[in-house]
Amino acid sequence: MLKDTRFFISLILIAFSYNSLNAQGCCSGGSGNPIAGGASTGVLLKHQVETSINYQYNFSDNFYVGKKDTINPTSFDNLNSNYIFLRTDYGISKKLTISLASGYFLNKKKVGYNKSDTLCSKGFSDLIIFPRYNIYNNDLPFTRSEITIGVGIKLPIGSHADSSETIPGVWDVNPPITQLSSGANDLIFYSFFFKEYKLHKLRVFANILHINKGYNSLDQKIGDYTSYGLYFGKTFKNKISSTLQIKGEIIKKMDAGESQFEWENEYLNDLEESSGGRKIFVIPQISYSLKSLSLFATYEIPIYQYLNGLQIGSKNQLTIGLNYRFLTKKNEISEKN
Repeated sequence: MLKDTRFFISLILIAFSYNSLNAQGCCSGGSGNPIAGGASTGVLLKHQVETSINYQYNFSDNFYVGKKDTINPTSFDNLNSNYIFLRTDYGISKKLTISLASGYFLNKKKVGYNKSDTLCSKGFSDLIIFPRYNIYNNDLPFTRSEITIGVGIKLPIGSHADSSETIPGVWDVNPPITQLSSGANDLIFYSFFFKEYKLHKLRVFANILHINKGYNSLDQKIGDYTSYGLYFGKTFKNKISSTLQIKGEIIKKMDAGESQFEWENEYLNDLEESSGGRKIFVIPQISYSLKSLSLFATYEIPIYQYLNGLQIGSKNQLTIGLNYRFLTKKNEISEKN
């Protein structure tokens, strides 16, 4: 029973954690890996491995000034991406699990009204290394509670300084929203609370994820990111599960750096002023499990957005994925471990 519950927890929270870094990856003036990997899960059993492959589609043509959806006054029509994400978790002990994760953009495109204004990138994004530790686990006959914390790092392996020819012979660095990576080392802090009511097959989750952004080689820093999630999950017939998440995001303004040229400083100031904001999402998920294999799908629905300056907001984000879990060694572990 406990193994099935842990599989359910991991499946749900892995799926939802993908949206956490995407707040910087698609919109609000950020860039990088749109999937947080194992940053929102509990721990595995000792010697247990979980692998996951996922696809995420992101599209938006909604522009905001503050909390108002506004007519697009910019030179581009929409922002979209297609992303493949791979993640592997390993249970070092019954309390400690480590995750390695990375992904590949099939495309990350800013579509302009004119062909010359369209920018497109593809390639690897970031590498995430994320250990997490279970500090509390209380398994009673009718309920179970769990608290897990983690500290990880996100390393840039994708490009953050791609440029394009704006006029003949002149090349400018593309805006952050089209880059594959932020180009900086980021610290990830995470806490997770779980409560299960066994008789009703009902589960309640809560988590907090904070990403402390570093500076890249352009002397720029994407704004720090914090998300808060509350989840309600229900299992039907032991194979089909549904979950509803309410998630809030706070994204700080970026530090765009300075230039020796006045005209470039005006551009950098505009980048800073049109970055950061606050968002609230409702995210439903459906999943189907067959023994150690599970398929899931989530859809992110923005219900509130307040964006500083003029920015493209969130609109459509679909994630589908496949998870597989197995033991590398036979554990002398009871299900309570």
